[in-house]
Amino acid sequence: MMDFDPKLYENVAINDADVRNIVLSYLVHNCFKETAEAFISCTGMNQPANYLVDMDLRKSIFIFAMEGNALKAMELTEHLTPNLLEEENDLRFDLLSLHFVDLLSSRKFTEALEFAQTKLAPFGKSPKYMQKLEDFMALLAYDEPDCSPMFHLMRSDYRQTIADNLNQAILARVNLPSYSSMETLIQQTTVVTQCLHQELGKWRNQRVVGRGNTGRALVSDHYQSLVAEN
Repeated sequence: MMDFDPKLYENVAINDADVRNIVLSYLVHNCFKETAEAFISCTGMNQPANYLVDMDLRKSIFIFAMEGNALKAMELTEHLTPNLLEEENDLRFDLLSLHFVDLLSSRKFTEALEFAQTKLAPFGKSPKYMQKLEDFMALLAYDEPDCSPMFHLMRSDYRQTIADNLNQAILARVNLPSYSSMETLIQQTTVVTQCLHQELGKWRNQRVVGRGNTGRALVSDHYQSLVAEN
């Protein structure tokens, strides 16, 4: 990646209001309600309409999804955003699969199998879910699911991804940004940096090629002059 000299940007003006909005967006997105309220109070910002609405419930949903109670997360989601999970099949499958994993983690293998047959198996009618279903069923082949090649499905980072996706879907349903301004800025900065890095690489390659062509031309001219002399 390219290295940027911070001194190049010392004189770039940054709007304080923009910075405050970026910070507030991050706090709201991640359900830090008390911190968001304190931030609004100490900065003298006008509280944006609907920003803090239902944040407590959204936080509870996120926590339930993260801490092994996916069914409760689904129940609260239905209360906050009716029909969301009926319309978002991928998200509903992921949450049901989390409950399946929770049953396995609790060594409730019989209950897990019954749950898979009644709640997950119907998704098998769609080819897009077949591979995922096979991966989850592979966990049942081991007395210790932790030893399964599919153990990543039981890891916290997999659960985190689903909880984040659920949070984003809820935010979109209540007409709030699915991503915080900070996340969007980081994504945009990463893309711009990668593009600049690629352009720099092309420029360097062109210089090398140019030097090579010049060198070959000089050698050719020298050879031609020697031939002419002889």
